[in-house]
Amino acid sequence: MREVAFIKQNKEKWLSFETAVFNNDFKNPDELASQYIQLINDLSYAQTYYPKSKVITYLNQLAAKAFQKIYKTKREDRNRIVAFWKTEVPLIMYQYRKFVYIAFIIFTLFTTIGVISAANDGEFVRSILGDEYVNMTLENIEAGNPVAVYKSGSNWGSFIGITVNNLRVGIIAFILGVFGGLGTVYILFKNCIMLGSFQYFFYEKNVFWESVRGIWIHGSMEIFAIVIEAAAGLILGASILFPGTHSRFTSFKHGAKTGIKIVISTFPFTFFAGFLEGFITRYSQEMPKMISVGIILVTLGCISYYYLIYPFLVTKKLKEKLIPIVA
Repeated sequence: MREVAFIKQNKEKWLSFETAVFNNDFKNPDELASQYIQLINDLSYAQTYYPKSKVITYLNQLAAKAFQKIYKTKREDRNRIVAFWKTEVPLIMYQYRKFVYIAFIIFTLFTTIGVISAANDGEFVRSILGDEYVNMTLENIEAGNPVAVYKSGSNWGSFIGITVNNLRVGIIAFILGVFGGLGTVYILFKNCIMLGSFQYFFYEKNVFWESVRGIWIHGSMEIFAIVIEAAAGLILGASILFPGTHSRFTSFKHGAKTGIKIVISTFPFTFFAGFLEGFITRYSQEMPKMISVGIILVTLGCISYYYLIYPFLVTKKLKEKLIPIVA
């Protein structure tokens, strides 16, 4: 069958299914699962006979959305809060994983620009961080504690102030996605340039590893969370620019709802990062290297697992659950 004929034959069925999924218009889980199996059959057929077709992308996205709906209708997990982080968010992250990858690519690109700029312009760091902060850091390096700035203030005061600021940055990064994602990219640019130039500054002063042991104790979760929040902003922007078969307003509402869920999912990581910065980072130079490095690896590993690996495991498990549902 030619691709055009294949699409024409199934178009109405797909659009009907898409509308039902989007509006949660299903009488029972079995009905949704049954129609989902038909969709998977069409997807498999398209992958076999039209491997380069855009229809594969469309059917993949529709199938991912159906996964969420099927899982929501299951009665196994009655704790809504637990289900949110255990199932709903991972399924969303799987469906929109390309936006996460794009956010990380942008993060890497802008951070690299910050490093290169600092390496080629001796005054670049001062123009980004300010003379006062740079001079204070130089004094701390001379005193043998490059990250002594994290010892300023009380534990609780630092924790609260830092956490509130990080939440603010993440929320703003998401909200500014309403400008077609450009506002989100700007927030990433601003923070990544600062990060890249700051880390190069420590490298230039031969205290790079000392700074890593301090900054990244809390920075692993803090910065990773901001990238995820930026991905939510990009999703919001894409929902406006590319509404697909829906009205632009309907697509925007869906993108906003999805993005808000992603942003909320980062809050526990942001709170924990704030706790580490307020209570642990200040002791990074005194603690054994193995402990500081261990904290960095564990925190980075936890948040990476949740957003990059766990979504695939949840999706795989859901696929397996579909078999007995339609048997």
